[in-house]
Amino acid sequence: MTRNVVVVVMDTARYRDVFPENETVAPTLESLAADGTRFDRAVAPAPWTLPSHASIFTGTYPSKHGAHADHKHLDDDRPTLAEAFAGAGYETVAVSNNTWISDEFGFARGFERFRKTWQYLQADTDLGPVARTNEGREKLRALARSLFDGNPLVNALNAVYGQFFRKREDSGARRTNRWIREWLADRGDDRPFFLFVNYLEPHLAYRPPRETTEQFLPDGTSYEEAMAVPQDAWSYVAGELGLDEVDFAALRALYRGEIAYLDDRIAELREALAAAGKWEDTVFVVTGDHGENIGDHGLMDHQYCLYETLLHVPLVVHGGPFDGGRDERLVSLTDLAPTLLDAADVDAPTFRDQAQGESLLVDSSGQRDHVFAEYLAPQPSMAALAERVGGLSDDVRRYDRSLRAVHGDEWKLIRGSDGSRECYHLAIDPGESDDLVADEPERVADFEAKLDEWLDSFGHADPDGDPSMSDATRQRLDDLGYLQ
Repeated sequence: MTRNVVVVVMDTARYRDVFPENETVAPTLESLAADGTRFDRAVAPAPWTLPSHASIFTGTYPSKHGAHADHKHLDDDRPTLAEAFAGAGYETVAVSNNTWISDEFGFARGFERFRKTWQYLQADTDLGPVARTNEGREKLRALARSLFDGNPLVNALNAVYGQFFRKREDSGARRTNRWIREWLADRGDDRPFFLFVNYLEPHLAYRPPRETTEQFLPDGTSYEEAMAVPQDAWSYVAGELGLDEVDFAALRALYRGEIAYLDDRIAELREALAAAGKWEDTVFVVTGDHGENIGDHGLMDHQYCLYETLLHVPLVVHGGPFDGGRDERLVSLTDLAPTLLDAADVDAPTFRDQAQGESLLVDSSGQRDHVFAEYLAPQPSMAALAERVGGLSDDVRRYDRSLRAVHGDEWKLIRGSDGSRECYHLAIDPGESDDLVADEPERVADFEAKLDEWLDSFGHADPDGDPSMSDATRQRLDDLGYLQ
């Protein structure tokens, strides 16, 4: 049976806040999981957007696909999941709310239509940041310099849209759903479709509506007080901003409010597919590309570590063969692509040959021994962080390293390029508060050997330098908190 496939990424959603114990934050996802399959031990292959999405799109880890902080581009030497579906006759469509996931960074390959919600009319030139980040005469001069780079009318409309209209509702979820409803209504196409959606909520900055947030606020903290807590992650990491547990409790409430809000938008997407008569024939995936630190381990945002706060993500699959309830297997997001090809009965031999992930449909009773995660370069770099906050202490400069992690069934090793090692017994210490590296030398040696064996088992990407990006894109990423 030919099936449609929809992949939804909740950007920056960590498992512990999507599916907390003894509490419901995301009832739509709970409902989808009840009728489908919820993978309780899904591990992101990287802790931030660009490399993790590249892994989802290629079924490979960052060392193999080569997209990371020192090379911010998914190069065309790796076929993508969209290309695999396109080759099988699928209509391929993407809607992105995150600037990293765009044609500029190599993610549009294979898609017939790629919608960037930060633009009113789709264009290569992006004037929204110019309009938002300049004032007075300098704004007029900046707009005049950029207006004729491409289509002047389209550029002018996008500049006005970016300044005055884009963020009146949310971070793009409602606009995304409106566009998808219109696309479903207008498509006179009998081909099956592959639809990819990146929703930016619950990414920093947290700006959830009151109605989805108040239920999560700590006693004695109002919505206004929570919204007034500073959210400058980089100043906090650098020690320039002091936040206490009361502040972080408020920020966690805002974060859950964002998740609850996005859960409502996912319900709208499900209803749009049902109204178009497509729900019953669709495999519907919801996952997070990575998690978030909200004061955890002395960090904010989603950088500089490979703790479970960033790697343990929700993964729910509904439709087709996915009706298995809770699945406790250790899985990686690199498994998603081969799994979906199997669910849709798509051969794609070239793609399958490169994939490092394993189809979760091959043997539902099997148990993988290990999965991996990589953080191949710090993002932001120490230079970019120092430019934002000033001088950096030695305690902060220790983050200037690469990291790799090995997850076993109960244990985990994190190895740094600076010679650091951390070992955690996740089965009894899921918060990774008790580093047992000194107590478990044999286990550490065994995990290091497994990591080295895995690294030697495939060819590594060797990209040439970091591709340039436009000033407008650089500014938009800065708006999202990414320092370049």
